Amino acid sequence: MSERITIALDAMGGDRAPGIVVKGAEIALERHPDAHFLLFGVEDEVRPLLAKAPRLGKSITLHHTNEVIAGDAKPSLALRTGRQSSMRLAIDAVAEGRAHGVVSAGNTGALMATAKFVLKMLPGIDRPAIASFFPTRRGETVMLDLGANVECDAENLVQFALMGDVFARAVLGLIEPTVGLLNVGSEDLKGNDAVREAAARLREAITPIHFYGFVEGDDIAAGTVDVVVTDGFTGNIAVKTAEGTVKLFAEFLESAFRHSLPARIGYLFARGALRKLRMRSDPRRYNGAIFLGLGGIAVKSHGSTDAFGFANAIGVALDMKLNGVLDKIRVELARLSEAPSAPEPAL
Repeated sequence: MSERITIALDAMGGDRAPGIVVKGAEIALERHPDAHFLLFGVEDEVRPLLAKAPRLGKSITLHHTNEVIAGDAKPSLALRTGRQSSMRLAIDAVAEGRAHGVVSAGNTGALMATAKFVLKMLPGIDRPAIASFFPTRRGETVMLDLGANVECDAENLVQFALMGDVFARAVLGLIEPTVGLLNVGSEDLKGNDAVREAAARLREAITPIHFYGFVEGDDIAAGTVDVVVTDGFTGNIAVKTAEGTVKLFAEFLESAFRHSLPARIGYLFARGALRKLRMRSDPRRYNGAIFLGLGGIAVKSHGSTDAFGFANAIGVALDMKLNGVLDKIRVELARLSEAPSAPEPAL
């Protein structure tokens, strides 16, 4: 890294905080030795953990607070009463320019509401979208929205498509990513009004987006497109269903290998291949959902992840800054706003 990037960490967010946060920062530092971390949490709980992580050394600064946002707290309550919480102080550090991004494994609704209030929205974006990577046959696909917006209109979906396109180019290094709208079929007449209108606008070719068209649920894992766009209700169900299916398959596979002595012997020969399969489908490798559309970098880690998963979420925040994703989204939004409107169809 050419410059030292500082990431604010909510030390108290998540099921196994603050342990996984400190250990995750230590792992992330091995990958990004020039990074610096601002840690916000209860000093009596965090300080002993830091004493066991000497490699962090001067790369971390601890800021004490006794306030913590509960995992079941309502977003509105967290926003009103959590001004000195570990989550809020970490987000404030980004707004004040003391950190380049924030990572938290805490309450998703509270993190979204607080980040939106403190960091504001990018010009031209109405709502933030939760975006993350999804493993596919062809590599990785960006998918958004994964739960921030239960209902979306056509304008929201077009904005999500633009942000997803920029993110795929900046982080995945794709020159011309393909973007698809998740629908119940590939035909033009399928889907609700918002999806059909968004598709019509994306086909007008007034944006830099390479629009593929409609994609269906099985296209996600196939890697048919590089960016899958949908509303938060559908996206959240899709990703949770996929996660549950992976866990179910893993349990079935484990049960099958324990079924008999020949199966156990077969496992000994298949261990290498199974290890590769486990690594390829490990959800911790894809941990770290990005709140795209905000005026600052905010990454949500899964609340039940371990240190390895949290380190990957930190890596997402670092990549966002290193690749200048926010600046690129601003440029593309400005270009879109300056683009001429499509002519009205002749009657």
